[in-house]
Amino acid sequence: MLPSKIRELSVAIGDVAAAGQLLKTSVYEFRYLHPEPDQAEVALFMPAAEQLTWQDGDLFPPMDQNLPEGDLFHRIREMFPKQPMTPMHLLALVGANGIGRLSYRIPGAESPTAGRVLSKQSLLSLKFTPEVFDELVHAYLSTGAGIAGMQPKIMIPDRPTVPIPSLIVKAAGEAYPGLVANEYLCLKAAQRAGISTPNVALSDDGQLLVLDRFDVVEHADGRVERLGFEDIAALAGRRVRDVLSDRKYEGSYQRIAELLQQLGLSQACLTRFYEQVAFSVMVRNGDAHLKNFGVLYRSGSDKWLSPMFDVVTTSIYRYRQSPQGPELEDRTLALKMFAGRHQTKRYPTTDELLDFGRRICGVGHPEKIISAIASAMSDTLAEARSDDRVPSALLVQMQEVWESGMGHAS
Repeated sequence: MLPSKIRELSVAIGDVAAAGQLLKTSVYEFRYLHPEPDQAEVALFMPAAEQLTWQDGDLFPPMDQNLPEGDLFHRIREMFPKQPMTPMHLLALVGANGIGRLSYRIPGAESPTAGRVLSKQSLLSLKFTPEVFDELVHAYLSTGAGIAGMQPKIMIPDRPTVPIPSLIVKAAGEAYPGLVANEYLCLKAAQRAGISTPNVALSDDGQLLVLDRFDVVEHADGRVERLGFEDIAALAGRRVRDVLSDRKYEGSYQRIAELLQQLGLSQACLTRFYEQVAFSVMVRNGDAHLKNFGVLYRSGSDKWLSPMFDVVTTSIYRYRQSPQGPELEDRTLALKMFAGRHQTKRYPTTDELLDFGRRICGVGHPEKIISAIASAMSDTLAEARSDDRVPSALLVQMQEVWESGMGHAS
């Protein structure tokens, strides 16, 4: 159990313990402690060189981005039914495991016991049942929650040389049949097209998706480096958890490209962003929202676009906006393609997708990217026909949708 009130958390930045304090009174306040000239920033827009103390009426967006939500948040509530769950409590539960290089600790509190190392191969050979996944969550949640997102997932350590969990494990769910196999096929197609993604594997029974974290680097000399990470929602100053989650669906891909340019990312990064957007359009991923793009960095001057993550073909699923509401189909983008009051979230035509690449992202030959994606999608579908882990009904649905998306390359 945590204290009923938490007014202070010690914040580590990478391997610098107690680099700062997070205080909660009438406002949130972050203070850099003993800053050096080359002090690592707690966030790209909160550098120590600009000021040592920062205040905000709400939790700072780069900290808000990793607060547990969805399935994981509900599991935390079930495990701690009488525990207050303020943002400070949730950060204390995130501990050292959050995506990015920030860690949180109640001053004077003992560090949580490290979870038992479980190899990737052991996870891939597990026979999935909801009870088995529940056991994984209960075994590893106490080591630090660490990851946001609505889908059932947990972080697990697989190597004793890495001090934090280095695997993300996603589970199948009843609401969206075949979702982990769906994401697996999307990521494999992206890799075939030359798009950077996390390393991904599908369990032997097709019920678990296992991904390597992309924010942790294990160097040849054994040194483990944690990279800074901020998603686009955080960089844009959006707090999106819980009832405000619809904010991650506000905006346009054009504004993201402009923000990346404002941050000084290279043209190569803008081209990679175009690849991610074009891929989402072509596989009909209607959930490519502000939290599903991000920036990795070592310092304010050394930053780049993160690999593509959390990509699925959403248009094969039906959903309800309320329990009693009608079933709806996902037929639109998560964001507008172009900025402007009169723009819509409909999927772009081929000409619009090419125009976005040339005019907004500065890509010289966007048609080559679209062609490479289409070829990769076709090859992935062909390979999946002989993969027993992929449900045949799912493959039929995805093939129909993907063939429509591949029309952009015609």
